[in-house]
Amino acid sequence: MRHIKNKLLVLLLGIIFPTVWCGANVITQFDGYSHIIIKEGILQGFPKGSTINATISGHLLTVSFTQNIGQVAVEITTDTGATVDCVNTSTPTGFQCYIPNAGDYIVTFTLSNGDEYYGEFEVLN
Repeated sequence: MRHIKNKLLVLLLGIIFPTVWCGANVITQFDGYSHIIIKEGILQGFPKGSTINATISGHLLTVSFTQNIGQVAVEITTDTGATVDCVNTSTPTGFQCYIPNAGDYIVTFTLSNGDEYYGEFEVLN
């Protein structure tokens, strides 16, 4: 009987340990760093949203372009529409922008052909 209890305990720990371990990994992913999902807004040409990478780490927004998609106008606004920063950049380069205040923001990318992409993110205190 004791042998069966030990087996059950080992099996139970074998199930619980990976679950707890994976849960701990999820918590660390949201420690001020997250990938911003880029969505299509206005689209007139071939979709190029996959060439735009954006992340937020604390108060630092980092944007990179993996391909040459020409000039891109980037506008960062609060969720209420107040402009935080505007940048015109050539691709395939990148840039960083410090966002001083906590809150909800939107970054909008407008390509020279009029295509528009955006991503929503939150800056935590």
